Parts: sequence; structure tokens; C-alpha cells
Amino acid sequence: MPSLGYLAALAAVTTSITAEPYNTFDGEGFPACNNVASVHAATSVDDIVSVVKQAAADGTPIRASGKGHMWYDTMCSDNPDTIIIQTEAVNNISNLVLEKGAESGTVEIEAGVTFLQLAEWLHERNASMGYTLVNWNITMAGAVAMGGHRSSIREDSMVAAGVLSLDIVNGNGELVTVERDNDNDDWLAASTSLGLLGVIARMKFKVYPDFKVFAKQEILSEDEVLEGDIYGLIAPYATANLWWWPYLRKFHWRYYDEIPLTLSDQEGFQNTFSITDFEAGIAKTTLESGKYLPSSNWFFETTAFALWSAPNFKEKTTWDDITQWPVYGWNYDVLIGGLYPDQKPEWEQGLHGYTLELAFPVVMANEVLTRIREAFDASASQGRIMASTYRSGINIKFGKAYFDLLGQVTYNTSDGVDWTKGAININLATTLLDEFPARPHWTKNTREVFGNATQNLDPNHLARFKVS
Repeated sequence: MPSLGYLAALAAVTTSITAEPYNTFDGEGFPACNNVASVHAATSVDDIVSVVKQAAADGTPIRASGKGHMWYDTMCSDNPDTIIIQTEAVNNISNLVLEKGAESGTVEIEAGVTFLQLAEWLHERNASMGYTLVNWNITMAGAVAMGGHRSSIREDSMVAAGVLSLDIVNGNGELVTVERDNDNDDWLAASTSLGLLGVIARMKFKVYPDFKVFAKQEILSEDEVLEGDIYGLIAPYATANLWWWPYLRKFHWRYYDEIPLTLSDQEGFQNTFSITDFEAGIAKTTLESGKYLPSSNWFFETTAFALWSAPNFKEKTTWDDITQWPVYGWNYDVLIGGLYPDQKPEWEQGLHGYTLELAFPVVMANEVLTRIREAFDASASQGRIMASTYRSGINIKFGKAYFDLLGQVTYNTSDGVDWTKGAININLATTLLDEFPARPHWTKNTREVFGNATQNLDPNHLARFKVS
């Protein structure tokens, strides 16, 4: 069987090409790649194989892209000969095997299948992907390649944890199958490959019988979290997260778990990136002025806090607002949700995010959050705006320990720190890379952050990728 081999992106020796940006989901002005020669809209797995094989023969750099769920220009080098293989149309789902009464089963999905597509397809067949999920506008293959995960310490929520095998088109244009095997470097590299090993063309994924969950949210004072048992707030639940409102010195603590199918007929659906035209206008005006006026940020945080204190859910059968906690519904609708009817995603309304997401060991959670509070207070005392992220709070997620080579929640690394209790993932715009053993999220940081973060990555793991 062919091995994974070397990186598909080889040094180009062709003549210069007039190149254009390849944009993220944010659209024009937000490139994932600054210069690409062309974008090939793949139509099948065989088509992907053919394009990669030709590129290998020509010495042409190649990158794969699903929905372009990136924040910065980190997906490609700046080689203007680069070809993007866009996988969105390669999205067949097939071979569902889930016997009646079985605890789990399998399904096969192609490169361009999104979370929303798979979730709806499985739900129609009384199945689900459990907790190995993230946002609706991401491809499954892209989430595996970039180490995406749901916020959980108790359950396997790393998307790659649901993968049983990967079919990857390697740098020679050969279709290679990599089976789950924690003693095999090919698997440990492929589990969070960053696209370095080739194009993930197909996956066999683990599935479960469909189930319902509840969502509950409570407001905690800052001291209850910073001086409390953060691990104890998160670990008992199937999935849980914290949202920090530093100006108000409060937290939203939201947690979810499974319920019996007969407990409630409610079908809650969570708002994710969904916004009305009116809301977008107000938000954009306030956030733009917040670049210069701290008071605008404080106003926006106070407003957002009030909005998020009420359930950001609607009843899916009527699209009426749900006004009381807890909320009940099918797992994907409650845990992820998506767009409300007649609303648009934020990026189509001209609202664009600037993110920095770092992972730290959960055992250091109190220390890290206290250090962030100190930095925020020091910035505020000098009349400076610390970060754009503080305008709408700080999202704090958690990840169950999962062993691979480049994932945020891996363990047994050279830093000697205990990652076995999992990671705390903090989405904010200040850098703690020099003070703590932080690891970056591979889609939510700038090139400069990745450069600084290499000091905290395991050099032995990096060396096991035989790539340039």
C-alpha cells in the first residue's frame, strides 16, 4: 500500500502567474490565501485524485479547502502558483450501518460534507454523530484536519475522535487509507494533519442512535469562577462552556446533557451567527466606534450580556422564541443550531471577527484566567482598549484529552505539563504564549501567533511529519 509520503505543496518551478486571493467565509478582503493561480471545484473523489496527480507531476503547490472557515491568511504560503481544490461539491453520504438496539454504527462521508448536512441526513434516519461536532458552516474533513472540537471534558468531542478511517490523496496523487491506530504515526499525524499529508477525500465515521438533550444556563460572579473549581463546573456534563463578561465581572455558565426522548416535546434550536438587518446595523455602528471609545465596548458588552442571558433559542416547529431555561431538543439543534428563518449570518451583514484562540492545560485554568484579568485591569487603568474580543465577552471552551501529534488537546508532550485532564480553550485577543504552555487553534490565529506558538509545540511531534 502507498504511504502518506511527503507534502503535496512542492516548490513550484513554473512561470509566474497572475494570482488572486482565495477568501475565507468572510468574503472579499479576508483572504485565506493571498495568492492562488486557480480554484478547482472538484466534482468527485476521482477528480481530486486526478488533479493532485497532475500537480505532483508538474511540481505545483496544492491546498484543499471546504467552506473556507478560516479567519486569517494562514491556509497557504504566498506562492502564486498555488492551486486550491474546493471540495464542497464532493459531498456524498452513504453506507449507514446502525443496527436496531446497537450502541453505535458507522457511515461514510466525502470531503465536502458539512456538519449541518450530515446532522440532518442522520437525524432523518434516527442517528447522530454524538458530541464530535462543531459549527454548522464547516466541513467534517476540514474540522478533522484542523483539530476542531466541541466543548467537553467528559465525552469524546474532538471531531477526529469519531473517525474510524481516512482516505487521503497523498502528495503523489495516490488514494491511501489510514485506519485508526494509536500506535501508528500515520494515524497520529492524520488525526490533525493541517492538510500537510494531502487531501482528506473520504472518511468512515462513528455514529449513534439519535438523542435529545437539555441546555441550561446560569450567571456566576467572576470570583465564583476565578477562585472556584473550574474543572468541577465542566466535567460532570456531556458538554459545557463558560462565557466571560470582563467589564461586568460575570460569567455565563452553560451546560448540556442527555434526556429521555419522552421527557419533553420541545424542539429547541440555537441561534448561531444568525442576525437581523436591524441588529446588524446597531452592532456594526457600536463595534466600529468601539475601536476608539471604551464606552462603546462597555455598552455593547452590557447589551450582549442581557441578550445572551435569555435563551438564544427558538422552537423549531413554530419559530417562536423560547423564554425559559432549560431548553430541550434534538442534540444537534440544541448544541449547534444555525440560522433562524429570514436572517443572515453575521459575515453577510458586514460583521467580521478578529480572533485569537489558545489552549492551556485545565490544571492551570484558574492561574491563566487570573492572569487575563490582571492584564485587562492594567489596560483599563491606562485608558486603553485591550482587545476587540472584550466587546462581546470571551468564549471559553474545553477539550477532553485526545492523543495525536498536533491537536490542541494532545498529551505526553515534551513540555512536561499535565494535559491529561484536557484543555481550556480561550478565544480572546491577548497573548500569553511566553507565560504558559499555550497551543494555537489552527484556524483562529494570525501567522505571527503561529510563529510565536512554535515554542510550545512538541518538536518531536513536528519532526514526525516528513514535510517541508
